[in-house]
Amino acid sequence: MKTENILIIAEHDHQNISLATRKVVTAAASLQCFSKGLSIHIVVVGFQCECVAQQAAELADIDKVLLVDDACYQHGLAENVSKVIKDIESNYSHIFMSSSTSGKDLLPRVSAMLCIEQLSDVMAFTGLDAVVRPIYAGNVTVEVKSCEAVMVATIRSASFEPCGLSEQPAEQELLKISHSLTRTRFVSMQTSNHERPDLTTARVVVAGGRGVASKDGFLLIEQLAGTLDGAVGASRAAVDAGFVPNDYQVGQTGKIIAPELYIAVGISGAVQHIAGIKDAKVIVAINNDPDASIFSYADYGLVGDLFDLVPELSSKCK
Repeated sequence: MKTENILIIAEHDHQNISLATRKVVTAAASLQCFSKGLSIHIVVVGFQCECVAQQAAELADIDKVLLVDDACYQHGLAENVSKVIKDIESNYSHIFMSSSTSGKDLLPRVSAMLCIEQLSDVMAFTGLDAVVRPIYAGNVTVEVKSCEAVMVATIRSASFEPCGLSEQPAEQELLKISHSLTRTRFVSMQTSNHERPDLTTARVVVAGGRGVASKDGFLLIEQLAGTLDGAVGASRAAVDAGFVPNDYQVGQTGKIIAPELYIAVGISGAVQHIAGIKDAKVIVAINNDPDASIFSYADYGLVGDLFDLVPELSSKCK
């Protein structure tokens, strides 16, 4: 390992740092019990994002903020950002980012540029060079030891709480690094047009499965989610059936979430889906099949017709 410093790559929208990044900070800070002198730095790469750097400086356990601000990073393309990380990696023994869509795009590029193997979906650390991560759709966890000079890892944010704030802001340093566009060109961005909470950070999630039966059936899911001020999710079966867009998908091949309350409606409980919700604090299942696998994981279960139970539940929650 190199000098024991951790580099966290911040996710942001040029205005606000993401909740997932705050959870990565918590994960990084957990390594300090193995090395008291460990420093944690966070790099903010973007354009006109000084406010994000200031937010990063106010996070607990952050010792230094690196700001790379240039127009070529306006859209956060992984091809450009990875070159920034390559330029500064020599000062770090660990490089972390959330196991999000962005993290899964960026860190494999960084690993390839450094000619090292990446660790994915880290759930805990058992040493400076050892982690716990899931395999087999989350049914088994394994302890893995890194033998690389630099540990590059995506962090499963559902396994950690967000870090707090510090009374003393960290030092900030502006780095002049510019990498122009090469093979990748930004075309457009399409954002969600609903006002519900984000699926990955919502306290309450109501998800529907194949049992919801149609797009119209999902209106019941949306109504209950709206009543509870929650987000709407879906199983892969519901997405494949065309009931909802794929950004609603929860599970191994979708989003990994950890809400305080997860309500599964018409979802059978395939292991791939359970892998995405197992960190939820409370799971409620609604299904007309008393033998559905989802009940094995649920804290509370309702057996019956969802088209009767969900409207009644919505009315009771108003």
